[in-house]
Amino acid sequence: MGDYILAIDQGTTSSRAIIFDHEGSIVSVGQKEHEQILPRPGWVEHDPAEIWRNVQEVIGLALSRADLTRHQIAGIGITNQRETAVVWDRTTGQPVYNAIVWQDTRTQAIVDRLAGDEGSDRFKSIVGLPLATYFSGTKIAWILENVDGAREKAEAGDLMFGTTDTWVLWNLTGGVDGGAHVTDVTNASRTLFMDLETLEWRDDILAEFGVPRSMMPEIRSSSEVYGYAEDTSLLRETPIAGILGDQQAATFGQAAFEAGESKNTYGTGNFLIFQTGEEKILSKNGLLTTVGYKLGDQPVRYALEGSIAVTGSLIQWLRDQLGIISEAPEVEVLAKGVEDNGGVYVVPAFSGLFAPYWRPDARGAIVGLTRYVNKGHIARAALEAVAFQTRDVLDAVNADAGVDLTELRVDGGMIANDTLMQFQADVLGVPVVRPVVAETTALGAAYAAGLAVGFWKDLGELSANWQEDSRWEPQMPQEEVDRTLRLWRKAITKSMDWVDDDVN
Repeated sequence: MGDYILAIDQGTTSSRAIIFDHEGSIVSVGQKEHEQILPRPGWVEHDPAEIWRNVQEVIGLALSRADLTRHQIAGIGITNQRETAVVWDRTTGQPVYNAIVWQDTRTQAIVDRLAGDEGSDRFKSIVGLPLATYFSGTKIAWILENVDGAREKAEAGDLMFGTTDTWVLWNLTGGVDGGAHVTDVTNASRTLFMDLETLEWRDDILAEFGVPRSMMPEIRSSSEVYGYAEDTSLLRETPIAGILGDQQAATFGQAAFEAGESKNTYGTGNFLIFQTGEEKILSKNGLLTTVGYKLGDQPVRYALEGSIAVTGSLIQWLRDQLGIISEAPEVEVLAKGVEDNGGVYVVPAFSGLFAPYWRPDARGAIVGLTRYVNKGHIARAALEAVAFQTRDVLDAVNADAGVDLTELRVDGGMIANDTLMQFQADVLGVPVVRPVVAETTALGAAYAAGLAVGFWKDLGELSANWQEDSRWEPQMPQEEVDRTLRLWRKAITKSMDWVDDDVN
């Protein structure tokens, strides 16, 4: 067996290949960004062919930087942006349309039509999710309804659907020449089509969406051998043995395996996952019920999730659209240049509000502006918005689970920002803890693959790898926490009821 595991992390803004050793330490990284295609307001697309080319390139980069060959790689894990939908032709291997990204809101009319008189929770007791533009089911329906010839090809059995894990796996295992059309339970639980009890596609719900069953990949566990890299790959004959959607992978990489354990990822969006073990808790407070993981033949583990659409991408917006900063780290420098937010609150409802509000009619707002306010206040308010949204989600988790969180494990790109992490601890009132290996998403996928091929023997061995790097304790006086939360919640109300029929 090889001495290393390679993880493919197919994310929203880039694709990466990361090689890990037995201690869970990073040996090398290859990374390449792909284009964010924004044809209209609310529309977000990626080119699946570009993504696949980039995946192949970053595998080569990671191997060459570590001076390794396929013979030293024991297995491959895949993690991915979860709800992003790819539909492609079974015979040519070509996508029929760009991938429609999880952030895309064009399917609101389909959501409204499917909700009908029964409302957006119509299928929630079965699939754990409300009807929303976020999930891949509505995106498949849009492609079948709007791309010329797609419906006919789908009915004839000629089209395949997959989230990007499935797209990468299918291509990596041979594509049109016998590629494995497979996804895992975590990704399947984000489509609106998987029964959380049986872990199978629901034919009745597929029929409601007009999606033929023949398009759907086979649902498998998160940790088993799905196939082997094809002969033309640099990794040929290496087993692909782990798949976890990115947020579940990050939770796994944080060694948060048991009921009551949780993590919060600060990426393009924020995603808080709270493990509920073998118990499936249907949220009464705007959270999603999802699959945490499933290891081979072991029982499935469930989780509650709070999804926040815009956090890291808010900082990108300050950089790319407003030009307030030229590099993302500058936001902390600006924020530190002022004592407080100057009365400013930023509600980044660019795609509507996700958990726990689920308000597609909301749009972004900056409130509390006076002539006193400068760009430092806006930078600080943007960082604070990330922490406030996390507090809203954690309040919902505590209400649903009946167990108060004692500490929050964090990961993702924004955790390098000490100002944000301290403010997060302040508004939560619990310690915030950063691990030594912050690349927990890729690590989680590596762990899933490594368990399947015997590279690691059990979860206990993985828990022993986890090490604390930094810890932030709450410092803000409670009356100040209460005041700023009250104003944040007032600001949230100002972003709602914005979208009318004639407003995008």
